[in-house]
Amino acid sequence: MKTYFITGAAGFIGSNLAKRILTEEKNIRVIGLDSVNDYYDVKIKEYRLEELKKFENFVFIKGNLADKECVENIFKEYKPEIVVNLAAQAGVRYSITNPDAYIESNLIGFYNILECCRHYPVEHLVYASSSSVYGSNKKVPYSTDDKVDNPVSLYAATKKSNELLAHSYSKLYNIPSTGLRFFTVYGPAGRPDMAYFGFTNKLIAGETIKIFNYGNCKRDFTYIDDIVEGVIRVMKKAPEKKNGEDGLPIPPYAVYNIGNSNPENLLDFVNILQEELVRAGVLPKDYDFEAHKELVPMQAGDVPVTFADTTPLERDFGFKPSTSLRDGLRKFAEWYKEFYM
Repeated sequence: MKTYFITGAAGFIGSNLAKRILTEEKNIRVIGLDSVNDYYDVKIKEYRLEELKKFENFVFIKGNLADKECVENIFKEYKPEIVVNLAAQAGVRYSITNPDAYIESNLIGFYNILECCRHYPVEHLVYASSSSVYGSNKKVPYSTDDKVDNPVSLYAATKKSNELLAHSYSKLYNIPSTGLRFFTVYGPAGRPDMAYFGFTNKLIAGETIKIFNYGNCKRDFTYIDDIVEGVIRVMKKAPEKKNGEDGLPIPPYAVYNIGNSNPENLLDFVNILQEELVRAGVLPKDYDFEAHKELVPMQAGDVPVTFADTTPLERDFGFKPSTSLRDGLRKFAEWYKEFYM
């Protein structure tokens, strides 16, 4: 029996990944860790966990990634072959007001995972990085070959730190590790702090939505099923262990972008979202959108564009995300209607 250990199992990507593995793979078990904190609506996290608890071969442990003893006990007891670290304090703006949460989860928590992979060897460590590591890079699309030494938020700095730590542990201890830079993930039962979800909540409440940079932002929106497909393909093909000419290990280390490679203008995105909310019956047909839109300047920590170069992902795994924004937002709107109304 193969054991997968997924951190952030009550989170958006973690829960979808766990469900896909549990549904499609035989003779496996999934160990899920999550602190189920209240950074956003706990009801959504509980909803995701209820879906996972239907599977007999799913084991859930409520705990904090920064609790070294808790993490070590999981490795000791379950001896996972594949570790997927998706637990993190997310969000660029929240990192300005609550930096402690990012240091604890994204740095100390990730260090605990690396130490356990060192002492309890694994086949592959896959971990979430972020498109935010590209900061205010002017060159687009963003390539994993680009220099990423100028983060514009603490969140981005912690994600870049994860990549550096993983590289050093790969080199020192020959741990196969792959970092995945995710680009604006969205979909049903997603994170309420993301723009599409927050806009929907505000429109229903009759509040005004703020569109930053006067609508001149572009985001590479990536549908959750595409993200999960990418993670699964990467997870099953660890970087190869080999030695260099000096006889020492070459770090079995890789980093990939997972994005749609099709940035959407924020105003176009809002128009598609409102059309799909009306279609799903979340908003009435005569809703006055113009009265509820406000164009405002850019916020601290934000960037004007995100755009993934996914050529290496296509080359190494034969995969490119392809879900259109309209299809993805339609599924979100239908889920929202069912969950909240």
